[in-house]
Amino acid sequence: MRLAYTTAATTAIAALVFLVPLGWSLRNDHRDAALATAAERTSTVAGAIFAGGGERGVTAARAAAGGIPVVHTPGIAPATGGRAGAELIDRAATAPEPTIEDVDGGVVRLQPVTVGNRTFVVEAFVPGSELNHDTARDWWLLLGLAVVLVGGSVVAVDRLARGAVSSARGLVDAALAVGNGDLAVRVQPSGPRELAEAGYAFNRMADRLVTSRTDERELVADLSHRLRTPLTALRLDAEALDPDDTQIIDLTEDEVDRRRGIRRIRQAIATLEDEVNQLINTTRQAVADRAAAEPEEGLCDASEVVRERMRFWSALAGDQDRQYRVVGAHLRIPVPVARAELAAALDAVLGNVFRYTPQGTAFEVALSRRDGWVALRIDDAGPGIGDPEQALRRGQSQQGSTGLGLDIARRAAQATGGSVSIDRAAMGGASVVMLLADADATPKQPSRFGLVGRGRPARDRDPVRRRWQRGPQ
Repeated sequence: MRLAYTTAATTAIAALVFLVPLGWSLRNDHRDAALATAAERTSTVAGAIFAGGGERGVTAARAAAGGIPVVHTPGIAPATGGRAGAELIDRAATAPEPTIEDVDGGVVRLQPVTVGNRTFVVEAFVPGSELNHDTARDWWLLLGLAVVLVGGSVVAVDRLARGAVSSARGLVDAALAVGNGDLAVRVQPSGPRELAEAGYAFNRMADRLVTSRTDERELVADLSHRLRTPLTALRLDAEALDPDDTQIIDLTEDEVDRRRGIRRIRQAIATLEDEVNQLINTTRQAVADRAAAEPEEGLCDASEVVRERMRFWSALAGDQDRQYRVVGAHLRIPVPVARAELAAALDAVLGNVFRYTPQGTAFEVALSRRDGWVALRIDDAGPGIGDPEQALRRGQSQQGSTGLGLDIARRAAQATGGSVSIDRAAMGGASVVMLLADADATPKQPSRFGLVGRGRPARDRDPVRRRWQRGPQ
């Protein structure tokens, strides 16, 4: 609502700045047109007087001018039908040019005409209604235009902001839910690119929180299990101190106190063992329930992920006039990577393309499979990457970024036994190839395809990789 008010105020100010001068200019145009008509009428009568047409010629000229002009003779009483007083007539008779004077109900145009030794003054009266003819209509039209502009801008901003506000509200609600302990909540990334990226980041954060909590519970269960060994030793030692369960009869007071103490120790040990068992069962049951409720799918269709993510990136590509092509994503290609992880890796690489190449730079996303491996290739026509090996090191990018984008892609590829390489694309820019294991095949030894540790590029050492970088065949 505040954004709508701000937009309305801004548009109203802009409309006033442009429309008020326009309205004033239109008013002056109407006034000038009325005065031009009056000048034409006085000139017609003045021409007849100067030509010596006599009273009959002047009468004919007045009739031709609509009967509005009146001819005055300075020094005598003003002619009948005129609006100008004697003072105005005398002043106009000595003026070198026609004059325009304000009178009651409008203005008069006084044009002097000298014939021989005599001077006449031709008067044409322009009423105020004629001066402001259609001015009110123009102001109402401009006011309506201003209202349309303000209303249209508010509607447009509201429609544009509705998605952003909805996405932001979803993120806020999800964050509050996570803060209240509901780690199962997720958001559907939508809205502008920044909010969509925030949505994906939130989902990954929630996944990491769930994983961290699960790992912590497993750790608690493991540590609790380790306590069983010393507790068992303590219990055995306590039983060894009092092996028989005889009644306390005919014993000295010291022996009675000793046996009672031993039994209290054994009872405490038993209680502690029960608590440890309860802790182990509780933590592991929570982990089991989590796994049963939300099993982690370590397999996804790479083609489906590419198509889904390109539907997101295509809108931004259209806004930036980027030509793009998707190749090989029409067939099902399963890879042993979680769907969210592969989407995050692809988003990281495509985000670098959009972030570090000029607008209008073309790019291509291609999928191909061969010999037990799947290649996900992202090419662009940008300036390329000068030092691929350094770019693949975590936090070592020299393009002004953190260097973590390619590291996300590298870790996703290495999770399947593959790697990430960077080379020069056929389009002229960078070519980032993620090599993933094919879930429908048994991959051959990675060394045959130039796969190297820590994500280092194989470059020209492997002909198969070079064919992949040129595109699927």
